[in-house]
Amino acid sequence: MAEEQKPKERKPLDSSRSYILRSLVEELPLSAEGQATDIHITCVELWEDNLYVGTSAAEILHFVSIPPDPADNSSAPTYIFASRLQPQFSQSPSRNQVLPGVEQILLLPRVNKACVLCNGTLTFYSLPELSPAFGNTRVSNCSWVGGVDLNPSNLTKENEEIVMICIKSRIRLVGIGETPRRIRNIEFPSCLVSARRSGFACVADAHSYALLDVENQQKILLFPISSQEETLAIGEVQDLSERAAPTMTRSSSTAHLGPAERIGDKKSHNRSTSLGALVTGGGRQQESSQSRSQERLRADIPEITTRAPSPSQDIHFQESVSASGSPGKRPSTPEKALPAPPEDKPQQKSLPPLPAQLISNLKPNITSPTPTEFLLTTGTAPTDPGVGIFVNLDGDVVRGTLEFERYPVDVVVDGHGTEVDFLSENAEADNKGYVLASMKRSRATGDQSVIEIQRWDADVGESKEWLEIPTLSSSEEKGNSDDKFNFGLRAVHTSVPVPFPEIGKKLRATRLRLPDTQAWDPDLAIRRASGRNYDISDNSATERPMLKESISFSNEKPERNIEHWESVRNKEEEEFGRRLGGRASRITVWSGSSIWWVVRNPLAIRLDDAIDGFFKSSTYEGSHIDLKRSKIIQIVNSIRGQEARTETEFLSLGYIRQKTSLILFADVVIRKSPLSGSDADRRITEGLLIEGGLDPRVVLTMIPFLCEEIVEGPRGIWIHAGLIWIIERYWSLISLRIKAEQLSHDLKTTEILGVVKRYLISWRQRKGFGSIADEVEVFQTVDAAVLHILLHQHRQSSSTPPISSSMRAELYSVVDNSIDCFDRAVTLLEQYRRLYVLSRLYQSRKMAREVLQTWARIIEGETDEGGELADGENEVRKYLVRLKDATLVNEYGTWLARRNPALGVQVFTDDNSRIKLEPSRVVHLLQDQAPDAVKVYLEHLVFGKKNVQYANHLISYYLDSVLTVLKSSEDARAILAQSYRSYRALGPPKPTYRQFIVENAIPSSWWHDRLRLLELLGGSHGADFSYDVSSILSRIEPFEQDLVPESIILDGRQGRHERALHLLTQGLGDYHTAINYCLLGGASIFHPISGLLSPDSIPSQEEQAALFKYLLSEFLQIEDVNDRLERTSELLERFGSWFDVRKVLDLIPDSWSVELVSGFLVSAFRRVIQERNEAMITKALSGAENLQIASIFVEKCRDLGPNVETVQ
Repeated sequence: MAEEQKPKERKPLDSSRSYILRSLVEELPLSAEGQATDIHITCVELWEDNLYVGTSAAEILHFVSIPPDPADNSSAPTYIFASRLQPQFSQSPSRNQVLPGVEQILLLPRVNKACVLCNGTLTFYSLPELSPAFGNTRVSNCSWVGGVDLNPSNLTKENEEIVMICIKSRIRLVGIGETPRRIRNIEFPSCLVSARRSGFACVADAHSYALLDVENQQKILLFPISSQEETLAIGEVQDLSERAAPTMTRSSSTAHLGPAERIGDKKSHNRSTSLGALVTGGGRQQESSQSRSQERLRADIPEITTRAPSPSQDIHFQESVSASGSPGKRPSTPEKALPAPPEDKPQQKSLPPLPAQLISNLKPNITSPTPTEFLLTTGTAPTDPGVGIFVNLDGDVVRGTLEFERYPVDVVVDGHGTEVDFLSENAEADNKGYVLASMKRSRATGDQSVIEIQRWDADVGESKEWLEIPTLSSSEEKGNSDDKFNFGLRAVHTSVPVPFPEIGKKLRATRLRLPDTQAWDPDLAIRRASGRNYDISDNSATERPMLKESISFSNEKPERNIEHWESVRNKEEEEFGRRLGGRASRITVWSGSSIWWVVRNPLAIRLDDAIDGFFKSSTYEGSHIDLKRSKIIQIVNSIRGQEARTETEFLSLGYIRQKTSLILFADVVIRKSPLSGSDADRRITEGLLIEGGLDPRVVLTMIPFLCEEIVEGPRGIWIHAGLIWIIERYWSLISLRIKAEQLSHDLKTTEILGVVKRYLISWRQRKGFGSIADEVEVFQTVDAAVLHILLHQHRQSSSTPPISSSMRAELYSVVDNSIDCFDRAVTLLEQYRRLYVLSRLYQSRKMAREVLQTWARIIEGETDEGGELADGENEVRKYLVRLKDATLVNEYGTWLARRNPALGVQVFTDDNSRIKLEPSRVVHLLQDQAPDAVKVYLEHLVFGKKNVQYANHLISYYLDSVLTVLKSSEDARAILAQSYRSYRALGPPKPTYRQFIVENAIPSSWWHDRLRLLELLGGSHGADFSYDVSSILSRIEPFEQDLVPESIILDGRQGRHERALHLLTQGLGDYHTAINYCLLGGASIFHPISGLLSPDSIPSQEEQAALFKYLLSEFLQIEDVNDRLERTSELLERFGSWFDVRKVLDLIPDSWSVELVSGFLVSAFRRVIQERNEAMITKALSGAENLQIASIFVEKCRDLGPNVETVQ
């Protein structure tokens, strides 16, 4: 029955390294007769689904892979045993000799052939079943087969592969196709290993390395494998053709230098300082003698006892024929030839060779990391350090050297420049080049089989890694107790995807179960119950209805629907995780009866295990972890700027950034002592949080008093599964510190909240990004948390007012710009008593009624801790002017009018107001809702808009106001009486009575109303304005002695000028106003006069003269003699033209001297003389005009002549 070989789960020794071992097959049936302890694996090859394993028992085990079970999380293929092949060989072991078994398996898939080297005999087979090919053709005394061109672009034929077969005396270049074809022989005996790039091959025998030009049949000796060897003629060029010319030495300057000298000139990363000692063997001289070299080469032929094969058994190649017909030689290709040989140099004598027993046989290693370079190894002994040297196609040493802790058994290059094929769909391959070398490493417990890993394409110092090869089982160790290399390292033909199920387990999304925050904050449950409710099973929950609508549920219970949805999501994530777990490799390592893949450690596993190592190795002190923050930061810096090229790498980079940022932030939260260089460290932590893109709800779980802001939603919070354990670990530490009362105050410090605030604000800038999962719940949480932090910081800073403008700007920016957690924001602002900020929130949602309601609460005295609404009533007025809602304008306009009539009326009178109401409607509205504002509105109409239609209404309001006060207040009447007495007591010059009462106004509304009343009654709105004089007189009649100016105006309106002038002169003593009364006819007095009066409103000269006559009579009755004389003299002197001199003289008492009225008399006489002179001049001018007209008449008559008329 075929045995199945399925990889077993094996935990790597250290998964934080660059490479990791993954099982390929284990416990292979190396022996057909049971468990044999003396048989081990010698070589491994793999092509597509076929695995070929060569053993020391000269057998090849053929395994075939079958696809993995889809239900198997490992997704690893299973290998079943197909056949056991025993290749033919011609060699029989001697008494003390152990044959190596199967030495090589060379696969040639292009031609479906395989070459197997077993115990010195090369045989050929067909793929994949390994059936014999070419009629059981064999090649005896073969030491190596290979040399397949590593440059695929240079393949000559599609149906032929060219290989190098190394036999006892030469190398044969053979084309393998339908039949084998010999191309040429190369005279290089006992070749043990080769590598070819196009027409150049690097080969080695048991002692040294050489570079061959296979087209031009030339060889350059490079350097010995062991530095204890006698020094060769390094750089010597030899002709390898059958008609070889004398040996020539290269003229290149570097050809005469030893490797140490040539490397010393290179300025690339030189890793070794002892290359000369390792290669030249202590400075021995070169020996260029060809004969001595040939003797050494002949001595290197392996001593293998062989049976003489019969002619039929030996291989017969079809020789190719050139164009000239000569067999065995092909035309030279235009490949790069070796430099022309220079003239012979004088021979140099070499030092005597070291004793043979001191020279160690080292296995040559040749690899080709790039199309133009070969990597060779050299050393002194297997237990001593080894050196890797890079040689180009000219034979010159390039780059720096590599140092190996011990001389390597096998060397494989991986990465940059090699044919390493990675899976295109999930490859994380980078261009880093690595060298993997297998060796025995000494340890205190004994030798250890390891793979030494180092970079070859970059100078990374002494950075090396060692990957331990799993040890043999106890039974295998018993049979291999001798010092034998029973492990190997090889790059197989086909790269195979190696499953990494742990990648999927780390990167897949898993629901995060939030902690029991009631244990952290006992009041949290109460606040949530009263403020927010996110339980999807509670149909009464009204907040965030979109959360329930975002999932289409059936009529079943919501809990059951969520459980079903979560189950489906988990299955999808598991399947997604399986797809992320593939990483291809073609490097294998074997030991005992098991084979492993040596595969690049995926980024997620390598860095994640490194982080976990630093975390777990940190010191624990109760609820505190002494984290190695610098190590974590170094890991982040190692991937900074790295661009993801695949889906797995993208998720891995995000996962590592999220995990490191979470650990660093949580460490800041629970840290007892402040960080050293805390500012820089906090900035780093903050930057990593922003860069990592971790769900902010996870970060907020580390801040207990912000946990209540987390909106989980019905679907929950889903994050990378690899983050769960680290989050839960920190939750437990936070819980311990809260119970010890060591954390609650620390978490509200400005430093920590500042980091969280800036992190959340950066998240707010991502609104609208379609790549954010659960964006509704995420941004509701972010907005609520930011607002909560800002309000908390403002309250803390309120103890040292004032709050900085930057803090206010941050808060305003949050509430003004599309805050998602509206209901929660309202609750928080009410809780912190920030009513003005709440009004801004309402404004951002265009909730005008709520804005006005909030401002009304502030204006009416409710506490607003911010105190931002300094001039609230004016803000209400401005806001109402901009509104288009007539209902709100009427409601809050009248509310404002009740509180402040002047401002309230401006809502209805502002020309920029968007709501225009008819004055009559406004008057009725104010009369019903704000009676005190009616008068103000009427004043605006009458005095502001000059709308006389409502003047009578306003007069009525003024009269009501003044009369009501006079009726109820004796003090008011006394004030008026005192004002009259005070005014009369003023000496000249004195202002008018109106100016006097304006300048000495008292801060009472009735006084202001009286001034306005006098203005209206005095005719401030022109002659067209009329009012009911009799009605007003009837109302003020009881207060005639108190309202003297009003009586004067009304008497003038009724034509009772004598009474009016009497009150002005005898009652008030306002002589100036009396004169104006005569000039204006009593039409416009007791109000300011601006502009020109209408001519129609001014009385005629006769009417004015009559009024002045009445005024003169009143002046002559003034009790005070001095005032009487002064007022009368001034009146006559200023307005004498309005008086008749005779009548004036009749009125003036005889007792007055002429001097008192001299001015009047002089002006009168001057006026009389002026009138007489004007009359005389007029008369003279008229006489002259009469003469002129008569003269003109005479002239006209003369011109016309006599006119004779006949009278019958």
